[in-house]
Amino acid sequence: VQLQASGGGLVQPGGSLRLSCAASGFSLDHYSIGWFRQGPGKEREGISCISAKGGSTYYVNSVKGRFTISRDSDKNTVYLQMNSLKPDDTAVYYCGRGNYFCSAYRFEDSYDYWGQGTQVTVSS
Repeated sequence: VQLQASGGGLVQPGGSLRLSCAASGFSLDHYSIGWFRQGPGKEREGISCISAKGGSTYYVNSVKGRFTISRDSDKNTVYLQMNSLKPDDTAVYYCGRGNYFCSAYRFEDSYDYWGQGTQVTVSS
């Protein structure tokens, strides 16, 4: 089982980025994928999740309306489209494999495998 997160970078406030989480060794039809982030001096927080087969999506309030999680089953990849980025979005972003329904998606204990993280910096 592997998760490969990518797509981070430096972007100005108000800009956009799309993160990818490429999964291998298992099917996204059987597991949810969640996105977490850890900003400087902050704890890691769960921000979004897409359930197995993409039936449901979840967002925390701080990203709702700006971030969109989606999946491509053919590529076994989950995406996080991030728009209207703010300096507070600066963090290392991680994807993790969770249970089928995104139950307790905001808690790290709900995930068994993690990607390596990708840095997102929002700054002018």
